[in-house]
Amino acid sequence: MSEIPLTSSVSKGCFVFKSASKKRKRHVGVGGYLVDDSDENGSDRFRICQKLWETVQTNTEVIQDQLNKKVLDSLAEFIKKHGLGCSSDVWRQRGRETPTAALMLGVNVPDHAMTFRSLCNLLQDSVTPFVVSVHAKECAAVKLLIQKVLEQLMGRGVSVDEEQEDDTALLQRTQCTISALCQWYKTVTKKCTQVFPQRTESLTNSDLPQSLPVVVIFKDFEAFNSQVLQDFILICRWDLCSEMCYSSIKFLPFIFIFGIATSPSAIQHRLPHSVSSLLCIEVFHSLSCTQHLASVFDKLILNSQFPFKLSSRVIQVLVGIFLYHDFSVQNFVKGLQFSMLEHFKSQPLSMLCCQKQEALLSAKTLSKKNVERIRHLPSFMRYVETQEPQEQVRLLTNDEHVKEVCQKLLKNLHKYHKNYYPILQCLHSLTSSLPKFPLGKHIRELHVSCIEKNLWETEEYDSALQLLRILAKDELVVALRKCAEILKSTKILQNVLQQLEDFIGRLEALEGVSSEDSSGNGILSGKMEYQKTDLFQLQKTLLEKESRRTKRMNPFEVLRSQVIEFIDSLVREYLTPAELQPLNEVCYYSSSGVLRQRLNVTPRTSIQAALSHPFYYLQNESLKTDAGTISSAAPDLCIVYKLHLECGRLINLYDWLEAFLTVMSAAEDQDTNSEECGKYDSLKHARFIQAVSEMEFLGFIKSTKQKTDHVARLTWGGC
Repeated sequence: MSEIPLTSSVSKGCFVFKSASKKRKRHVGVGGYLVDDSDENGSDRFRICQKLWETVQTNTEVIQDQLNKKVLDSLAEFIKKHGLGCSSDVWRQRGRETPTAALMLGVNVPDHAMTFRSLCNLLQDSVTPFVVSVHAKECAAVKLLIQKVLEQLMGRGVSVDEEQEDDTALLQRTQCTISALCQWYKTVTKKCTQVFPQRTESLTNSDLPQSLPVVVIFKDFEAFNSQVLQDFILICRWDLCSEMCYSSIKFLPFIFIFGIATSPSAIQHRLPHSVSSLLCIEVFHSLSCTQHLASVFDKLILNSQFPFKLSSRVIQVLVGIFLYHDFSVQNFVKGLQFSMLEHFKSQPLSMLCCQKQEALLSAKTLSKKNVERIRHLPSFMRYVETQEPQEQVRLLTNDEHVKEVCQKLLKNLHKYHKNYYPILQCLHSLTSSLPKFPLGKHIRELHVSCIEKNLWETEEYDSALQLLRILAKDELVVALRKCAEILKSTKILQNVLQQLEDFIGRLEALEGVSSEDSSGNGILSGKMEYQKTDLFQLQKTLLEKESRRTKRMNPFEVLRSQVIEFIDSLVREYLTPAELQPLNEVCYYSSSGVLRQRLNVTPRTSIQAALSHPFYYLQNESLKTDAGTISSAAPDLCIVYKLHLECGRLINLYDWLEAFLTVMSAAEDQDTNSEECGKYDSLKHARFIQAVSEMEFLGFIKSTKQKTDHVARLTWGGC
């Protein structure tokens, strides 16, 4: 077993270790975990990665604010109307109903935190300073709920000791009542109207509010105990309060906001009619998570200005986690950031994954080691094979020539991305409205198909072209105008834009489109319609009519065919797979296996791997052990887990503790006397109890009535 002292533990507490050396450890910055000292370009890669990380964070926040602006502004207007008495009927429900906003956020629960944070900031800045947000896990009882409301409103903590009288900054638990809140609110609301005069400048004298509303936000409404919600709503009702509070509660206008993840019917399921009838409920819908994901795709992934790219398999892993697990855009962005970290850590040439000018400067100063790395790139090797023999020799022997060629290839790679995305958007606008969506309903599906293989070789692409060939004149003109608008906004590919405008002008110049003869519209005509025929004769008739139809094409059909051929040529020229581009490994992260291993693991496999081999996740050299041994430097939970694998169905707690102490004793200094060792016994016992509790929480053991000093080992999948 290892003799390295224990330096980490899952258990919470204060641990003291006798250090063997007095030397102070060198502080390692954030970049130290990503950059090796022997890496000559590590600092540049970390700087570029950090810059791109900040870009992702900024763009994500901007997208979130833009998407939530409409619903948040509607909520603010709702609270202003009911809370400040500005409605036409001056809140006729004030004496009977409590204004309540049901905010439908969707099942993407991890994204709700940012939405509520923006909502709280907006309300506090423009409506009222009295905004409270509560979680269900903090409010198991109505007394705790009232306590949390008072803590956030008064800005003070609550003392656990009800007999403590010396500390006046803390509220006693006995003071956490609505009547106490009323008394505090009456004294504070006068000061708030003076501190925030801008909230009342736009109101007339008749509409001036007597008090500012108190907004209570229930972030996870479905998770709250139904009885706790009912009691709190009833307590906040003036007609059910005591006489002492009756004169005060009318100056305390509550407004509730329910954060709902499922549907508005959740209110009926959680609250009975006698309680829900006391609420004046209005429903607000936020933007769907799929639309949010589409905005993130357009801003971060389908953007030529963002140099970091994802391969088709990596995108499929991230989108699969999004669609089949949590619908969380925040988790999708975290997956993108993790891919970015892995790329800049594992790819030494990622220093070229930056803006065009900076990449060209870095290519000029490539070291000999990096030049060799470029020569070993699969895409560069394929490029060398396509060159003349003399050029191949220069690329394999002359480093300066490789640097020049590298600059040229980087320019071509940036040009490829600049032309790729506008044509991709044009093709998506043409095919997204086709029946059954042969190329996908979302642009991310089309993007994956394009960078994975030759799109024009797929059956889906042929099906899409066949459907485009039967578009009507008006539909085709509208589709081409959308493509022209896309190219105008990008200000590139002007020759393509000019050709599209020429096609649009020629289509509009057609005065009329001659249709087929009415006799050709039916399958059978004339006498044959009433004649008895067999299957062979019917098939022959259809083939004849199809041949006549292909021979006779009116001017619109000829022009439509030219348009489809032009679109097909654009696809073959600009939408080539990314892996065919030389030096694509510099910008594209393609380790989908690592990403799936880290982000989309099965719980059983990941938990067992983490507990049996903590080095697998922590990557700490002190955790490396031989087979059948237990490291004393491992976390307490890992030690207890490995020891429990050696036991039978029933585990003796005393024997388990003795084995744990034996493993832990290896971390102590050999020259430490017995008295000093005894000082840590109680600490080790506490850590053992904590680790056993965590084992029970994970489902590996449970208490048993067979023996009081034993626990039963559970079998989970045969382990």
